[in-house]
Amino acid sequence: MPAVRGPVVVGADGSEGAATAVRWAALEAACRDAPLHIVCATELDTLAADVPSESVARLVLDAASATVESAVAVAEGEAPGIRVIPVVSQGAAAQTLLEAAGDDGLVVVGTRGSGGFSALLVGSVGRCVAAYATGPVVVVRGERDHVTTGVVLVAVRDERDLGVLRFAARTAVRHKASLRVLSTYAYYQYAGSMVPMLGDLTEVAEEQASYANRLMAPVRDEFPGLTVTSDLVRTHSTAGALVDASAHADLVVVGARRAEHAPGAPLGHVVHAVLHHAHCPVAVVPHR
Repeated sequence: MPAVRGPVVVGADGSEGAATAVRWAALEAACRDAPLHIVCATELDTLAADVPSESVARLVLDAASATVESAVAVAEGEAPGIRVIPVVSQGAAAQTLLEAAGDDGLVVVGTRGSGGFSALLVGSVGRCVAAYATGPVVVVRGERDHVTTGVVLVAVRDERDLGVLRFAARTAVRHKASLRVLSTYAYYQYAGSMVPMLGDLTEVAEEQASYANRLMAPVRDEFPGLTVTSDLVRTHSTAGALVDASAHADLVVVGARRAEHAPGAPLGHVVHAVLHHAHCPVAVVPHR
């Protein structure tokens, strides 16, 4: 299995969601034998015109340093012996995280808010990082009482997902987990008597199963000791099927199918829905 070259980079802002992300990132850094960069971005460069004095800026930086120090203690308590690099930045959060990760690092972010419904949603920083990162991004979300299953779940559709599948397989091997490969095909819930005109669903299912099998063949060869299962699900909502399946996984891996010239953050609707509603952490892996 190829060595992981880049660092694990996690954002810290003092919130409960960020602390959960720091703990997850610390264990991942230990698993990868990679350095952990803990980043607190103050955005002072962006807000320079609104900061009344240098002394106020110093107070902000001191508070950020204290936040990072606290996060370092959390990380070292979770995974003793890891290499931790604290970073206090005056730049914007998303940009700082992406720059720290470079092309080969893993970015880890928490969910927005500290409780209630807001904790179920992904904030603007997480969406931006997931949309524009050149490497994988993990959004650490899910219920507090989520039971560990020892399963990495990955969604595949066609040959463009081979890199996504290999990332999921490497992750499963590192964590001594099994890999569940899920692909879907649509049925036409409201088509009624027109269904026969829309083609033979058996042929659609066979075609999708063929895609999945072709993708899995090189992965099975590369990771011979990995337990791999494959499921083909007939559904009217791929996002809904993934969210349901995430209740029985420790990590769900999805590919970032970024549309060219898309306005705003170019994440597809499936990735967007999974990021907001999955029952476990979500890894978004860009297609190379």
